[in-house]
Amino acid sequence: MLAEDIEFARAEEYPLREREYTDEQLTEEDMQKTEFVNTRFLRCRFFDCDFSGAGFYSVLFEKCDFSNCRFSRSYWKASAVRECKGNGAKFDMAVLKHVSLEDCRLDLTNFTRSVWENCSAEECNFAESFFSEVRFRTVRFVKSDFTKADFFRTPLKGIDFSDSIIEGITVSEEHRELEGMKINMFQAAEIARLLGVKIV
Repeated sequence: MLAEDIEFARAEEYPLREREYTDEQLTEEDMQKTEFVNTRFLRCRFFDCDFSGAGFYSVLFEKCDFSNCRFSRSYWKASAVRECKGNGAKFDMAVLKHVSLEDCRLDLTNFTRSVWENCSAEECNFAESFFSEVRFRTVRFVKSDFTKADFFRTPLKGIDFSDSIIEGITVSEEHRELEGMKINMFQAAEIARLLGVKIV
């Protein structure tokens, strides 16, 4: 059903509206520039699918797997992603506005040069993910794992990481990304080591 709907939407250049898809499985599907409006995906699995340039407006992904799929230059607004797996997915240059991520596995995911506005991520795993040159505007991270994440040239001023894991993060040699970020006293020791400071 989903494959047929996408084929129709692409052919007619028409957005998919007011749809619900459950337990669908798609492989190598081309969904580039497809628009989804008020649509819900439940327990769907996407294998090597291409959502590049797609639009997601009031969309819910719940218990889905989109690992290694491409969402480059996609646009998200007023949407939610819950209990999903997206390891190795590509969200480079994506725009996310008023998007919430909850209990998701997004390690090794590429968010390079993406834009996040009024977004939140709670209990998500971003280990070894790429956040290079990202623009964060009013974001909230809660109990999330950023182990060995790359924040090269991404200002973290004002962002609260105090209940998240930031061990082994990567920044530029000047460490300007760290200015104004909020951390707890235990994380301060980790940041001090990153700065080359020896605590005695």
